[in-house]
Amino acid sequence: MKIGLFIPCYVDVVYPQVGVATYKLLKHLGLDVTYPLNQTCCGQPMANAGFEKQAIPLAEKFEDKFKEFDYVVAPSVSCTAFVKLNYPRLLKGKHECTTSKKIMDVVEFLHDVVKVNHPLGTFPHKVSLHNSCHGVRELGLSSPSEEHVAPFNKIKDLLNLVEGIQVLEPERPDECCGFGGMFSVEETAVSAQMGLDKIQRHMKTGARFITGPDCSCLMHMAGIAKKQGLQVEFKHVVEILAAGL
Repeated sequence: MKIGLFIPCYVDVVYPQVGVATYKLLKHLGLDVTYPLNQTCCGQPMANAGFEKQAIPLAEKFEDKFKEFDYVVAPSVSCTAFVKLNYPRLLKGKHECTTSKKIMDVVEFLHDVVKVNHPLGTFPHKVSLHNSCHGVRELGLSSPSEEHVAPFNKIKDLLNLVEGIQVLEPERPDECCGFGGMFSVEETAVSAQMGLDKIQRHMKTGARFITGPDCSCLMHMAGIAKKQGLQVEFKHVVEILAAGL
């Protein structure tokens, strides 16, 4: 199978190490992965701000860029969810939409398609797992508490393959950190307080690191932690999965 690696713009600019770790991990697993050059934003920021028409040309370019691949894999649950759920509507009557059917978050892809079940890297630390809202409620990476279904967590399943790790979860594990894209801009005080509350619950686990599948949530909490002088570190889950390989 041919895999097209999509690295969202904010990952490329702010957290390039996450993109590199994703590529290295996929290659380590013997997968045929390509990073198409001249990628652009998927259009999520424009659409979330109410300017959907400005997202359409980006969706069309995304379709063209990744049309040759069997899967499109990205280390970002929010961008993945946007393409998966919104592209069919944005491109309706304008362009055949294929990427919505084949895009997957890297955690979902490794867990459900590759079905990784052998030891990965080494990370001898306690980590507190952050379940981002898009991952929980739109991509099904873990069980949402409000639905009262049998508990599952694909992120935790993969992390438990890492040698030396201790995976912990905070109280109210699937509650929002307060980022929410435009929400953090329009409701800054509420967003910041939600983030601080979430960080404090993570820290009560005794973990040195907070990890999760979306850099945007981690970026939001990391900014608050730095401003408050809190001693905790943040790593995308794929950085931990690839550590020591």
